[in-house]
Amino acid sequence: MTGQPTVLLVEDEPAQREALAYNLRAEGFALLLAETGAEAELIIAETPPDIILLDWMLPELSGIELCRRLKMRPETRAIPVVMISARGEEVDRVRGLETGADDYVVKPYSIVELMARVRVQLRRVRPASAGMVLEHGDLRLDGETHRVHRAGVELHLGPTEFRLLATLMERPGRVFTREALLDRVWGRDIYVETRTVDVHVGRLRKALSEAGAGDPIRTVRGSGYALG
Repeated sequence: MTGQPTVLLVEDEPAQREALAYNLRAEGFALLLAETGAEAELIIAETPPDIILLDWMLPELSGIELCRRLKMRPETRAIPVVMISARGEEVDRVRGLETGADDYVVKPYSIVELMARVRVQLRRVRPASAGMVLEHGDLRLDGETHRVHRAGVELHLGPTEFRLLATLMERPGRVFTREALLDRVWGRDIYVETRTVDVHVGRLRKALSEAGAGDPIRTVRGSGYALG
């Protein structure tokens, strides 16, 4: 599995926030918390999460307006947003979805159902973390069995190299900065120097080359790394 998927929970009601935070941590998610839409907007700009649980009714900046802004920006458009609201009328659901929310959950809700909906959205953006099989060119990575093949040859990767490859394969062509790779592969709470990323990319390249094919990892000078 890749590093823990990160959930940004935006909820201004303390009891709701604490209950949800407890359950999200119990499910193994890394967690970011915000009480207002404005606070959430700052967090997203500094530390983009994998998914956002967003309450509709928030002080300063409403959840519906924050969702609209996020879906208009290319850099945040792909982050799944699950809107949580006490407004259960069909017109409200339609408005939430038309604003760009990827799912809409009405309060009171079942925690079990909400966690299932979160996992459904994460399968789109972090498929390896959900145990799915990823394929790119002659590479095949099985997130459940933790096995990697290239051109039919099984490769033997260390845990860090496996998570690194899974991250790159989840978004082929996307350039990941070293800082972004540190967050996804090592975790946000662990301090590791960015130079460590270069060392492990070198090890991954060596392992991939053992299959006799070319190097599929592209170095983008001054930025980071990409697959293909």
